[in-house]
Amino acid sequence: MKYRLMASPETPTGPDFATAGVALADLADGALLRGHAHGEPVLLARRGEEVLAVGAVCTHLGAPLETGLLVGDTVRCPWHHACFSLRTGAALRAPALDPLPCWTVERRDGRAYVTGKQERDPLAPESPPATAKNAHHPKQVVLIGAGGAGSAAAEMLRREGYQGRITLLDGEAEVPYDRTVLSKSFSSDDAQHIALRPAGFYAAHGIDLIRGEVTALDVSGRCVRLANGSAHAYDALLLATGAEPVRLDIAGHDLPHVHVLRSLADHRAIVAGAAKAKRAVVLGASFIGLEVAAALRGLGLEVHVVAPDEVPLAKVLGAELGAMVQQLHEGKGIVFHLQQTATAIEAEAVVLKNGQRLPADLVVTGIGVRPRLALAEAAGLALDRGVLVDAYLQTSSPGIYAAGDIARWPDAHTGAAIRVEHWVVAQRQGQTAARNMLGRREKFDAVPFFWSKHYDLSVRYTGHAEKWDELTVDGPLAERTGSVAFRQSGQTLAVASVQRDVDNLKAEVALEADDEAALRKLLH
Repeated sequence: MKYRLMASPETPTGPDFATAGVALADLADGALLRGHAHGEPVLLARRGEEVLAVGAVCTHLGAPLETGLLVGDTVRCPWHHACFSLRTGAALRAPALDPLPCWTVERRDGRAYVTGKQERDPLAPESPPATAKNAHHPKQVVLIGAGGAGSAAAEMLRREGYQGRITLLDGEAEVPYDRTVLSKSFSSDDAQHIALRPAGFYAAHGIDLIRGEVTALDVSGRCVRLANGSAHAYDALLLATGAEPVRLDIAGHDLPHVHVLRSLADHRAIVAGAAKAKRAVVLGASFIGLEVAAALRGLGLEVHVVAPDEVPLAKVLGAELGAMVQQLHEGKGIVFHLQQTATAIEAEAVVLKNGQRLPADLVVTGIGVRPRLALAEAAGLALDRGVLVDAYLQTSSPGIYAAGDIARWPDAHTGAAIRVEHWVVAQRQGQTAARNMLGRREKFDAVPFFWSKHYDLSVRYTGHAEKWDELTVDGPLAERTGSVAFRQSGQTLAVASVQRDVDNLKAEVALEADDEAALRKLLH
């Protein structure tokens, strides 16, 4: 599994924009057209009389952007909803971090030609720093947690022209890396490809990455203390401590062949266990649990899934889409034991509540996570099943922000206070918090988004629906295509889609605008 996007020797497709160009009459307003120039894939977009050109491949995981969605002067990725500026190539929304190359377009004799290419450092400031503005910037920023939120915040500070000290703290040795990859494959070489940035990247951009466990947050003294005794002063601070797996409390939960999956170390332990295993039991039919089951099945193991649910994922996706996912896994040979729980784990088996013993030499538990709140609680920050933040992601203590799995924020679209455990949400919150540390006063109003991959099929989910009183299915889910709308009191809260990537992007745009009419039209 290659995670970082690499240069590809693929044969260029589409028109040659550099030599032949394209007739302006053939490029409709709002059109996206893929071609190539000077051996590289290029995307042309027409906005009125303007023709803009950027790289045609998403810098996150390589999605073809011509199959995405044009929204204003931006293009959105069809796979994971990254967003890029068509004018500058800038990556405006995570999960993409790197900008697209930007190209010059010249018009001659009724045709558009792509000429010069402009590339830049991904952390180059979007505009030259303003000295007067910088005078009000914090002198020292500390970020606790180098996961999705913390690492994205560090990068955004530099992109915004921040010139002060950035300290990024985390107890894990390998961070920052893409946690979403861990559950999708257990090949022995996966760990090589999940680093978010190459070695030396953070040092080159003046980001001090320090490994160590944070043991105390001194709010009055504006200082963070580590287990090794070191202390780090801050003027602005981001809490992004993430979540930790819920662990079983049954006999045998601590046996050496029993694993959770949250960290790269956990991933490596499962890889080692899978290499000598023949039969695996996954406890929990969560997204992580089912992705793990699929990955283990891909290695040739016999896999059984145990869960208390009547239908997997029904609480999140609804019974219809949950059943489709279950059938997909069953078609690959996975055996489900539903409305069941484990009562004990033995050296060679898992014992179920109904007395059945499932032979197993590898057990992975995926029964959920809980936010890591101890640091915030000890510091006296306001809590409510998470760290309470305002619309700007600031906690009850001025100058301290929270983002990612621990943050409970006021959702601009429903008015409810919500906490979401999604990688993309964490990254986008980290980016917003970074800008607000620099005085931007930007409300976090992004619509939540996540994806889950099962073999070659991905479920894309935009919005947030903890409960609903109406569920509308559009399309033949039995044929593994379609969308599901989740509504409460007549309002569409979320849309989940399978093989309808552009529809899911359109739903995201409609949810951002609170355009219920557009959502109803999109999902009958």
